Amino acid sequence: MKKQLLSAALVALLAAPAFAQNLAVVNGKPVPSARLNALKLQLERSGRPVTEDMLGQLKDEVIAREVFMQEARKRGLDASDEYKNQLELARQTILIRELFADHQKKNPVTDAEVRAEYDKFAAANSGKEYHARHILVESEEQAKSLIAEIKKSGKFEELAKKHSKDPGSGANGGDLDWASADSYVPEFSNVMVKLGKGQMADAPVKSQFGWHIIRVEGVREAQLPKFEEVKAQIAQQLQQQKMSKFQDDLRAKARIQ
Repeated sequence: MKKQLLSAALVALLAAPAFAQNLAVVNGKPVPSARLNALKLQLERSGRPVTEDMLGQLKDEVIAREVFMQEARKRGLDASDEYKNQLELARQTILIRELFADHQKKNPVTDAEVRAEYDKFAAANSGKEYHARHILVESEEQAKSLIAEIKKSGKFEELAKKHSKDPGSGANGGDLDWASADSYVPEFSNVMVKLGKGQMADAPVKSQFGWHIIRVEGVREAQLPKFEEVKAQIAQQLQQQKMSKFQDDLRAKARIQ
């Protein structure tokens, strides 16, 4: 009797580690704990942290999937061409995602690369910024008439709201906010940069958009964001560039017939 009890205990002890590897047994089929870990990892990769409270829900989800999968197989749905094609697409998606993750891990963006990109941006955007207003009209005659009226009344903003055909700035009294000279077409910027604070161009300026009446509200040195403020954004852009180059290189090396 004692020998039988000992044998039963020994069997239970040996079976315990195997049972611990499974979440459950559904209709006689074990559900591995690895599935729970895979689902947890999938959620975490998508930016959704998994708390201890959520593990019970995930366990129920994994078990429910096994129940549904068994029923689908019982109906022979896993033998259809549509299922096989969808399965192949899913397999490709997962494997490609792993490839890209592996490449990103082995080719991280360095702090030096981010700093160099910021310095390049700063050099290209340094200099002066201009706070300008303009009124955009169809004809030179109308522009000259408005300039004369502004010189007489000083109501630039009101006339911009009434006459400017620029939908972006007209409603705001012709306000173009702060921007570098390079932000505008050359005909506009060449005149703007010669004006001081509060000055209006004496003659209208012709561009591809029409005739401009230009006034400068202020001039200042360019206000650039600090490195720490844009570091993460620059790193993300550089990582995307690296990934695009990696993909282009693979396509270029492939023999496609």
